[in-house]
Amino acid sequence: MPPSPPAFSSPIAASSRQLVFVVAPAWDSKAAQLQRFERAGSDGEWQPVGPAIAVSLGHAGLAWGRGLHPVVDGREKREGDGCAPAGVFAITALFGDAAPDSPFARAAKLPYLAATLDLKAIDDPASAHYNRIVDQSVVAPDWASCEDMLRPDERYAIGAIIAHNAEPRVPGAGSCIFLHVWAGPGVPTAGCTAMALADMSQIVGWLDASAAPLLVQLPQAEYAARRAAWGLPTGSLPMR
Repeated sequence: MPPSPPAFSSPIAASSRQLVFVVAPAWDSKAAQLQRFERAGSDGEWQPVGPAIAVSLGHAGLAWGRGLHPVVDGREKREGDGCAPAGVFAITALFGDAAPDSPFARAAKLPYLAATLDLKAIDDPASAHYNRIVDQSVVAPDWASCEDMLRPDERYAIGAIIAHNAEPRVPGAGSCIFLHVWAGPGVPTAGCTAMALADMSQIVGWLDASAAPLLVQLPQAEYAARRAAWGLPTGSLPMR
């Protein structure tokens, strides 16, 4: 008899009614397909929203991140490894270069951070602010490296914050994971998930805190192994 498939408990809470679902062909894939899903209630079927879209992943592919899913043996995400995190993660806030009183900010259904010259994403594991976005004008800087949230390109013109390695934060386990605008089709990232500006705009306009939105990001084989136990949408996304 073939071995029984491994048992996995579901990290998808009953309160979650929105999924940003990303499936890649393999662990080392630099590109994937993203499909939005929603359901009417905890026992409802996941229904697709809009078409599947192309996204870019980290230049080293995927590695298991720290999120809502159980700890899994395998390659683990580390700071600076070039991997996007695999697993299940809350989507907690939006950011962008629109002003706090802009129509976009007022319409946002998640908390919104307006980028300024002082807004920094801290990626120094030695900092007390590691894996946080802080206003350096109101905290004492203790970091050797950080990322500017106000950029001259449009990569962070609009985006969403992913709760990877959130609580407790583990120094060196990876920081500042976002959905954001890509540099161009097929161009990989340093560890985030990126897409066209028009696609990113549609997603942030759809995300709603009352639906407890989640990012589910997996290689195809891991999705197939966990689909039933995790209550993930049936079928598979088209692979490129």
